[in-house]
Amino acid sequence: MLSRIAESLFWIGRYVERADGTARILDVHLERLNGLGEDEQNRVSRNLMALMGSDPGTEAVTLDRLLKCLAYDKASPTSIAGSLSAARENARRARETVSSSLWEGLNTTHNGLKKQRKDLVGTYRFCHWVLERTAMVSGSADSTVSHDDSWLFMVLGRSLERADMTARMLSTRDLLSGSLSWVNMLHCAGAYESFLRNRGGSSGDQDAAEFLLLDRLFPRSIVYALRDAEECLSKLDPSAQRVGFIDDARRVVGQARTFLEFHRTDNLIEELPEHMERVQRAVSQASEAVSRKYFNQASELEWIGEVS
Repeated sequence: MLSRIAESLFWIGRYVERADGTARILDVHLERLNGLGEDEQNRVSRNLMALMGSDPGTEAVTLDRLLKCLAYDKASPTSIAGSLSAARENARRARETVSSSLWEGLNTTHNGLKKQRKDLVGTYRFCHWVLERTAMVSGSADSTVSHDDSWLFMVLGRSLERADMTARMLSTRDLLSGSLSWVNMLHCAGAYESFLRNRGGSSGDQDAAEFLLLDRLFPRSIVYALRDAEECLSKLDPSAQRVGFIDDARRVVGQARTFLEFHRTDNLIEELPEHMERVQRAVSQASEAVSRKYFNQASELEWIGEVS
C-alpha cells in the first residue's frame, strides 16, 4: 500500500473518532457550564480547552468562544467541524481505496456542517447529530471496506484516538465545581446500560472508573481500545522473532495496556489523573512511531495531522 494512502486511512479513523469523542465531552459539560458564573465559566472553559489540546491564550474564554473552538472552527483539528472536514479531505485523497458508501457518508456529513446553528441550543443538537453521523460512517466502513491493510490502518487510528479521547473525557470530571457524577461519565461514554448489566445497581465510583478504564469487553474502555490497536499493529507487521519487539508502536501500546491490566490499587479514583496522563503519553508516542514506520514524514503530531 502507498504510504500516502495508509496515512490518509489512519487519519480518517482518528478524525472521525475525535469528532465523536469531542461531541460526547461537550454534550455532558455544556449544561453545567451554562449555569456557572462568568469567572467560574472562564476558568473551567480555559481548562477544558487546554485539556482538549487547544491553547486558550490570555484572553477570557466565554462560552461562545469555547463553542467556536471545540465545535465549529473548521480550521482547528481539535474541533468537531475541523475533525470532520479533515476526515473528508483524507477520504478524498484516498478516494481510490475507500468505498463509495464511506466517501458519501463523510462528504454528506461535511456538507451538513453548514446547516448547524452555532448557539447553545444548536450545539446540543449538533453534538447529537455528530454522534449519529459518526456512528453511520463507522458502520459504513465496517460493512463496505475490505478488512485488509486498509481497514487495519483505519481501525488503528480509531483505536488510538478512542483510548486518548476516553482518557481526556475522564480527565474532565473534576473541571467543574462539585465534579460530574460517574453516572454522567458513563452516559458520556455510552457505557451506562452496559455498566448496569455488568455490575448491577449497587456499584460505586470505583466500579465505574474500573469499567471505563479496564473492562475487556466494552469497546470504549481504554484497555479494549489499546488491545484493538495492539492487534492491528500485530497484523500489519507480523513478527516471528523470539525476543522483544522491533515495532516501537506495538511495544509502547503493549506496555500501556499491560500496566493498566496488571496494576493493583485500592483507590483507582485518586490514581486516575496519573493513569490518564500515562495513556495520553503512550498514544502520542505510538502515533509518532506509526508515522515513522509507515508514513513519509519523520514524525506526526496526533492533534495536528492533515487539515483541509
